[in-house]
Amino acid sequence: MADNYNDEIEREVAEHKILVYGKGTKDAPRCGFTLETIEFFDSFGYPFEVIDVLENQAKRDALSQMTNWPTLPKVFINGTFYGDTDILGAMAESGELQTTLQDAFGGTALPTKQTINLR
Repeated sequence: MADNYNDEIEREVAEHKILVYGKGTKDAPRCGFTLETIEFFDSFGYPFEVIDVLENQAKRDALSQMTNWPTLPKVFINGTFYGDTDILGAMAESGELQTTLQDAFGGTALPTKQTINLR
């Protein structure tokens, strides 16, 4: 059974430049950390996918075994596992993440989205 999930995960990772395994979907996150990750990637402007694994414990277990990372969300960029926003936030601060994203998308840099705080 785990092999079936491993094959499925490898296929999903190969299909998306940025893939987040989390709790919920982009439109309906069911966890604060998944929401944080969605907002994080929204700020970069590149397309990404979120796959909900909240209720699929077997797939979550397979992901944890493949990545040696016990928690969700799990982020893959261009086929490589990076962890979560704790790791990616530090990469963004150093500029490393922007380079990784540009490389994943063929060297195309997208302008960072500007947000306005209305409070």
